[in-house]
Amino acid sequence: MTDNKLNTAGYEIPEELQHSLSITTLDRLYNWGRRSSIWPMMFGLACCAIEMIAAQAARYDLARFGMEVMRPSPRQSDLMIVAGTVTKKMIPSIVRLYNQMPEPKYVVAMGACASGGGPFKEGYNVVAGVDKFVPEDVYIPGCPPTPQALTAGLIRLQQKIDRQSIRRVRWYQKGADSVEIPVPVLGPDLMEPRRYAEIKRLAAEQQSATPAGSGETSAEA
Repeated sequence: MTDNKLNTAGYEIPEELQHSLSITTLDRLYNWGRRSSIWPMMFGLACCAIEMIAAQAARYDLARFGMEVMRPSPRQSDLMIVAGTVTKKMIPSIVRLYNQMPEPKYVVAMGACASGGGPFKEGYNVVAGVDKFVPEDVYIPGCPPTPQALTAGLIRLQQKIDRQSIRRVRWYQKGADSVEIPVPVLGPDLMEPRRYAEIKRLAAEQQSATPAGSGETSAEA
C-alpha cells in the first residue's frame, strides 16, 4: 500500500509534511501493517517449492513486500504456501499445521497440483486440490508457477488484506477466534471427519437396499 492509499481521501496534507504525517483510518493502518509483514511458513512439498525458494533469493527478493521472514514454526507464521503435490499421506500434516497457525492466517495454493491435483489428479494417492480440506485465499496456476507468478499471487493476497475490516473479520468477533479443522484420518483411504455422518448414512442406505440373502454364498460346488 502506497502513501496515497494509506491517507484518507479528501484530506489535503501540506507537501512539507507528507513524509511525516498521514491522516487515515484504523482499518487502513491495521491492514497496511499486516500486508507489509507477512511471514510465510517454511515448508515445501514438490517442484513448486524450488520456484518458491527462487522467489526468496536475490533476483526476485520478496523482501520488497515484507515477506522475507520464513518461519519454521506454524505458531509464528501468517501464510501457508502449499507448494507442490498434496498426497493423501501428507494432507493430515498440512491440516495439523494449519490448525496450529494463529489468526489471521492465509493459504496460497501454488501450482496446478495444489489447486486441483494437476497431472496426478486421477492418481490413487493424490488429493485433487488442497481446498477440499483447508480454505484457500489465492490460487496460482502453472506447473510449476514461475517466481514472477508467485509474486503476483502474493500481491493479490495483499489486495485481499486491504479490503478487510476489523469490524467484520472473524478473529475479532465474539466466540472462538479460530476455527479448527478436523484432521483427516489416513486408513485404507483418506477419511474426512466432517463427512462421517454422510458416510454412515450412505452405508446404511446401501445396506437397506441390499436384498436379504444376497450376500450369502452357495455351499454347492
